[in-house]
Amino acid sequence: MAEEMSKLTGLLYEIGLLKRYRRTGWLVAGVRDPESVADHSFRTAIIASVIAALEGGNPERAAFMSLFHDTQETRITDIPYLGKRYLAAAPNEEVTADQTRGVPGPVAEMVRGAVGEYEEKASLEAVCARDADKLECLLQAVEYREQGHQNVQPWIDSSLAVLKTPSAQRLADEALRTGSLDWLTHALNGDRDT
Repeated sequence: MAEEMSKLTGLLYEIGLLKRYRRTGWLVAGVRDPESVADHSFRTAIIASVIAALEGGNPERAAFMSLFHDTQETRITDIPYLGKRYLAAAPNEEVTADQTRGVPGPVAEMVRGAVGEYEEKASLEAVCARDADKLECLLQAVEYREQGHQNVQPWIDSSLAVLKTPSAQRLADEALRTGSLDWLTHALNGDRDT
C-alpha cells in the first residue's frame, strides 16, 4: 500500500506539470505567453459539461473525460500539428497506462477508463468532450485574435470544421458572431434575462 501511495503521489505531482507546460501551437501563431495545458483542460471540462447537457448526455462524465484528455502531455508534451507529421507519439491509452502503473487499482481503472472512452469516441459524452476540446481552441483563438494576434485563423477554421454536435456548432457560430467581452458589457449594464 505504501508503494501505491508513493506512485499515486508521484502521478499527482506529474499532472501538476500541465500547469507549467504551454500549448505549443499558440507559439507558432506568435503568442508569446500562451495558455497552459491545464488552463485549456479546465475550460474544456466546463464546455464539455455544457455541450453534454444541451445534447442530453451526462455532463459530469463529459467534463471528467475532458480533465484527463491531455494528461499524457506530461510525457509526450504538446506536439503541434506540424510536428505530428514527423513524429509518431505513443497512443494516449498507452501513455496513460504507463502513468497509472502501480497506483491503486480503482484510481488506475478510473483514469484509464476516462482516457479510453475519450479516445474511442463511441459515447455521446466522449463526442461532447472532443467537441469541447475543439470549441475551447476556437474560443482561445478568438481571444488571442482580439489581443492582436492575427495568425490564429487556421485554428479557428480547423476547430470549426471538426465539430460534431449541433450544440457545439451553435456555440461556435455565436462565439464568432460576438466578442469575448460582450458578456461584460451586458453584466455592467445590468441586463438580465427573465
